[in-house]
Amino acid sequence: MSAEAISTGQTALGIELGSTRIKACLVGEDPSVVLAVGEHEWENQLVDGRWSYSLEEVWAGVQAAYSALAADAEARYGVRPQTFGAIGVSAMMHGYLAFDAEGELLVPFRTWRNTSTTQAADALTTAFGVNIPLRWSIAHLYQAVLDGEPHIAQTRFVTTLAGYVHWKLTGERVLGVGDASGMFPIDDATRDYDSAMLATFDELVAGVAPQLRVGSLLPEVLAAGRRAGELTAAGAVLLDPTGVLRSGVLLCPPEGDAGTGMVATNSVAPRAGNVSAGTSIFAMVVLERPLQKVHHELDVVTTPAGDPVAMVHCNNGASELAAWVSIFRRFAEAAGVPVDADTAFAALFREALEGEPDAGGVLAYNQLAGEPIAHLDEGRPLVVRTNDSSFTLANFMRAQLYGVFATLSIGMAALDDEGVELDRMFAHGGVFRTAGVAQRFLAAALGSPVSVAETASEGGPWGMAVLAAYAASGAELPLDDYLEARVFRGASVTIAEPDPDDVAGFASYLTRYRAGLAIERAATQAL
Repeated sequence: MSAEAISTGQTALGIELGSTRIKACLVGEDPSVVLAVGEHEWENQLVDGRWSYSLEEVWAGVQAAYSALAADAEARYGVRPQTFGAIGVSAMMHGYLAFDAEGELLVPFRTWRNTSTTQAADALTTAFGVNIPLRWSIAHLYQAVLDGEPHIAQTRFVTTLAGYVHWKLTGERVLGVGDASGMFPIDDATRDYDSAMLATFDELVAGVAPQLRVGSLLPEVLAAGRRAGELTAAGAVLLDPTGVLRSGVLLCPPEGDAGTGMVATNSVAPRAGNVSAGTSIFAMVVLERPLQKVHHELDVVTTPAGDPVAMVHCNNGASELAAWVSIFRRFAEAAGVPVDADTAFAALFREALEGEPDAGGVLAYNQLAGEPIAHLDEGRPLVVRTNDSSFTLANFMRAQLYGVFATLSIGMAALDDEGVELDRMFAHGGVFRTAGVAQRFLAAALGSPVSVAETASEGGPWGMAVLAAYAASGAELPLDDYLEARVFRGASVTIAEPDPDDVAGFASYLTRYRAGLAIERAATQAL
């Protein structure tokens, strides 16, 4: 059955460009079943003081991930894909890719990690009356205007990474509404860019960049399930230089990694939420009503279907934790007992369960980059402890895991102020692969039950494949109903309730963590 589905194209392909890995995922007629996967590791670079990836790296990585997936399918089923029922592309949200009239990139890609847009974000927040975070595309565009950057005069198209890859595969300058909501505010009624705010922006720049009409620069907005073009002959070669892949495949609207995380955790209906932990960490909570006031900790974005979502986004997630695990792996290797990454993570995470509820006075700051929620323009990873702390491996690892969730917990407090209620909170990402550890600590940090589904480790690429399958199905059901009926029916879910000792311990840790942020600020000034 699987071999036939692959050979006849009764499949859906999802490709996601994350911060550290580009991953591809293939599903069959049952979107809950993964048939093949492929991935490629990459790293961002500092270019002229800004975090970036080159477009050459984008395509080398996409081709490598696709090639690995095609090889995996052939190894498993004896069939190399020649076509698909649908393809979907997703990527890290926000950031800034600006092109001229000939489609040439004007400045290196500016990713979500950059925090150089404070002036623009503050001004737009005041002008629009909604929170505009530093990483949003419109903040990057306006900051470039305020800084008098020469490329603005030539700018004719601005998009996200997912929008760029989709454009090159199809020729269509479109974007899924979830990803678009991280470029510019979306009107809940029209599920398109807010027209009044578009006009406000044009007025703001009229004196210095009168040629700018922001509405003409942004991609067309499409909701999940819509047709978003077909794979062109040139696009097929871009994806598969071997020439095996045929053109003409349907593509669904490109989305952001936040949206695919919501799909991967079945969290697209009101009163549902999810936490995605990777290089960054963020929570998405689908709202029943608009927020009552502006909170700098909260973005208002949308689901892939266009429903409003409160997003708590932290620039720093599990990267520093992973760096420490690498250190311990190297120690094991030097001691003559090498272990693989999964074994090391599992052993160290289990050790964290033996730590004191408050991590014994040890603090871990995971800020590799700036962190707006913590009011940090730059980051310096730190481990800090008092002279009477209990410095054990168990407490050290618990502090590291608590540190992943600390800033998220600070941001989530704004939702409590709004009286937002949740029926369920799901989590996904590699940090949850060791059962019963990170999930338990996240429940303590949020003070609410946290669920992890058996599909959680598949993450965003699988969520994107599901969105592609949804478009191929004709999208006759609303997205939330489709997920319930076709994808998650009978799915196995593990629920962690908050442990009272952990809750009290994390609260104590967070109090010390907040006080210690002064150390972080001092470190950015001194180092």
